Amino acid sequence: MKTPYDVIKAPIITERSMDDAAERKYSFKVDVKATKTEIKQAVEEIFGVEVAKVNTMNYDGKLKRQGYTKGYTPSYKKAIITVTPSSKTIEFFEGL
Repeated sequence: MKTPYDVIKAPIITERSMDDAAERKYSFKVDVKATKTEIKQAVEEIFGVEVAKVNTMNYDGKLKRQGYTKGYTPSYKKAIITVTPSSKTIEFFEGL
């Protein structure tokens, strides 16, 4: 069985994600096999907030070359979590 920390891998900290945090939208890198309901339950359990909506996106790895050698960066799944207006904010994103 997956724990919430197996589902949520890391927060995504970019300029766009910080702008979205003002609108109560938070971005996370999640497990590739995680479903929207698993992501919602994990965020609610870890951060103690009410989730209104979950949007997910799958990203393929990019081709990288160094001389003759070729390889791919890892594929990952990104989730954008929208928190309800009555819920508290996620403190992790407040100090950045």
